[in-house]
Amino acid sequence: MTVWPSDYSQAWTLKNPVERRGVALHSGASTSVRLQAAAKPGYWVGWLDQPSLPLVQLHPGQVSETQLCTALRLEAQRLATVEHLLAALAGTGVTQAEILVDGEEIPLLDGSAQPWVEAIGEAELAPLQASPSPLTLEAPLTLQQGSSFATVLPADGLRVGAAIEFADRAIGRQLFSLALTPKSFVEEIAPARTFGLRSQVDQLRAAGLIQGGCLDNALVCDGDQWLNPPLRFSDEPVRHKILDLIGDLALVGLPRAHVFAYRGSHGLHTSLAAVLAGLSSSTPG
Repeated sequence: MTVWPSDYSQAWTLKNPVERRGVALHSGASTSVRLQAAAKPGYWVGWLDQPSLPLVQLHPGQVSETQLCTALRLEAQRLATVEHLLAALAGTGVTQAEILVDGEEIPLLDGSAQPWVEAIGEAELAPLQASPSPLTLEAPLTLQQGSSFATVLPADGLRVGAAIEFADRAIGRQLFSLALTPKSFVEEIAPARTFGLRSQVDQLRAAGLIQGGCLDNALVCDGDQWLNPPLRFSDEPVRHKILDLIGDLALVGLPRAHVFAYRGSHGLHTSLAAVLAGLSSSTPG
């Protein structure tokens, strides 16, 4: 059984390489990912099928698309659906890692971060000498997009929360928040799967999206019922929103703050990450 770090105060990388292969949500292609140790802080992407290309460090400025996933433009390459893997890395306390891929999309696996957590546990964590410098805020920050908003409040520790509202009765209104640690992430957030609405499936498929989506890797809501119960949590959808929020914030690093998103989306989350990155770059020292 993996013993996770008690908090996010130490820097960690991976002791051993580990690989996973699976179907990508939107393209439907079978793709591979190898995770391994990185020599420098941050998350670095390279290409298994083009090993001569230099590694690229991830940051919010690379976000190119946010429709139903977070997609990045990395020089001439595109990499989509990065959020669950990045959530697993950041959530378990991994502060630096190389992510080597052989396609344009991270595999969805079971639709949650749990398979990535299991892969990280298999690889094992290796402590590093340096301590991370988490972003801290001097004043509250709120970002609004339409009827959605995200708020970040200065705090001594990390707490993450979200609220969602859907007309579909099986989802309805949900609210969840927690003090985030690697242990609470693994137990309370990582198992929460992505979800969608039956009423939107045909339209999305016609638009070339969710080609790899199925009842084995996504919860599907049909009005007042789920097509593929049981849920792992009674409020699994809002917990998955928190998972997505953590994965998108991983592009800049988890702040030492209280973070809350109402009706969040990848567009809102990554915009927040970009604002936080700007604050980080303007902070002296």
